[in-house]
Amino acid sequence: MENIINQRLASLRDQMRQAGISAVIMPRTDAHLSEYISSHWHIVRYFSGFTGSAGLMVVTLDDARLWVDSRYFLQGEQQIAGTEIKLMKDGLPDTPSYTQWLLSTLAPGSTVGINGLLLSVEDTARLRSDLAGRNMELNVNFDPIDKVWLDRPALPTDKVFVHDVKYAGEEAKSKIGRILAAAKEQGAEAYFTSALDEIAWILNIRSNDVPCNPVATSFLYISPEGSTLWIDDVKLTPEVAAHLEKAGVRTAPYQDVNSDLIRIPKETKVLLDKAKASGAIAEALAGHAVIGSSPVAIPKAVKNAVQIEGIRTAHLRDGVAMVRSLIEIERILKAGEPLTEIGVAEILLENRKKGDLFFDLSFDTIAGFGANGAIVHYTASETSNKKIEGNSLLLIDSGANYLDGTTDLTRTIAIGKPSDDMRHDFTLVMKGHIAIATSVFPEGTRGAQLDAMARLPLWKEGKSYLHGTGHGVGHFLNVHEGPQSIRLNDTMAPLTPGMLTSNEPGVYLEGRYGIRCENLVLTIPSMTTEFGHFYAFETITMCPFDRSLFETSIMSDDEIGWVDAYHATVYEKLAPYLNAEEKEWLKAATAPLNK
Repeated sequence: MENIINQRLASLRDQMRQAGISAVIMPRTDAHLSEYISSHWHIVRYFSGFTGSAGLMVVTLDDARLWVDSRYFLQGEQQIAGTEIKLMKDGLPDTPSYTQWLLSTLAPGSTVGINGLLLSVEDTARLRSDLAGRNMELNVNFDPIDKVWLDRPALPTDKVFVHDVKYAGEEAKSKIGRILAAAKEQGAEAYFTSALDEIAWILNIRSNDVPCNPVATSFLYISPEGSTLWIDDVKLTPEVAAHLEKAGVRTAPYQDVNSDLIRIPKETKVLLDKAKASGAIAEALAGHAVIGSSPVAIPKAVKNAVQIEGIRTAHLRDGVAMVRSLIEIERILKAGEPLTEIGVAEILLENRKKGDLFFDLSFDTIAGFGANGAIVHYTASETSNKKIEGNSLLLIDSGANYLDGTTDLTRTIAIGKPSDDMRHDFTLVMKGHIAIATSVFPEGTRGAQLDAMARLPLWKEGKSYLHGTGHGVGHFLNVHEGPQSIRLNDTMAPLTPGMLTSNEPGVYLEGRYGIRCENLVLTIPSMTTEFGHFYAFETITMCPFDRSLFETSIMSDDEIGWVDAYHATVYEKLAPYLNAEEKEWLKAATAPLNK
């Protein structure tokens, strides 16, 4: 594989020399700045072998670097081993940003190339300014990929379907009106978005273009005079066409988006999200683009009553699937039958597929045993696939997209006899998890202001984790959704009633084991006092934690009480959907902890 990677880089450099390009930047994204992308856009994977969901590659005429965040430090090192590519551990104090590295590496007068659709408005402007300060130029029209990747997959052609209002809770036409009103507050008459999750949410449409993300490849412009969806005709059905017409949306060919945007009257102020619209789109609207923030982010993140009811129901369905999966895993291991990480993922998928309204997984299942569990975003392959045996921990992070909601949970399970260190570390992680789950906070609180609560039990022992404690979750949509999060670096979005967020502290010991404990929590009103409104979290996920891993001697009575109360709720909610044998297993799995 490494020889193929080096050959591909050599072909890319031939194209760079012909175009007078000294360095090319390749973000791991698509023309919609998505986290999850279709096979057509796996450019970083093609040129590096790296399969993670976040990263950025820079290739010069004599060097190649791959920037990844902490989730992919181990995976990145493993997947580029043997190639000429060097790993850059983004976020560490000694690691320069890709821009800093370019400025220190290239000579004045150099030209940096990029496909302008793959970098946001704000990042494009910042990069252009930084390069200009060193007498360097940015070429946003350098896109030689098709000349090197000769068998590149085509753009997806999956059919679009309507997401029924009985699940969505609001008609598309109503949403368009709300978005335009919010855009007006930022000084714009219209709004353009290339974010696939925003388009799916606004129009109540879904598709299967991106694995695990039910979105349709398209661009959307909405205005009081009428709206346009740029999408390939092959993806549309008569039902969808009628649905769009009812919402006041016409369609146009996907590839015509730039040429059509140029023709929008200059007097029409069009709002673009500085982080989600690309530099190329901003250039097409030069002179009348209003660079601001998305008017969709908050309305999409704050779920309505219909969505919240669906989310609760979906999590009950998912909890039943998880219980049945855990029972099956336990039975196989007790019988001495072979089981691998891939086998665990297959069990989870099969049990979820049996549930009503199942559409797809919400992300590729992470089933990491032993040392593989310490790789934060690990996905088992045929070469890495471990057999589940011996004494260690199995980390399972999985979820599903149902028509009425999206799920995401992580459980760490003892296989054989866990060591004292494993039980101790698990309990530290759970203490942080419980601190978030039981927090009460005033209106306006952001996730960054809660994040340390989850880390404190680990910090006291000199341990930590580098990923965020929580991310927003969509509704039958992307499993990673903004604007809210719970993390050290602040996203400035307050936690608002109706937001669904993950609660997932962890700890990872390279070469030994990984631990993560994740539930989804819904922000809800808690109380109103003379000091204002206060909010809390309702835990939505329904699945037991492994009781054998709790070290109750380092837990407070309140922490033990929370676990016991949560487990009692899990049994109460799930038991009606289980048979007698399954109920018996769940009863034991949710029994009170012993102090």
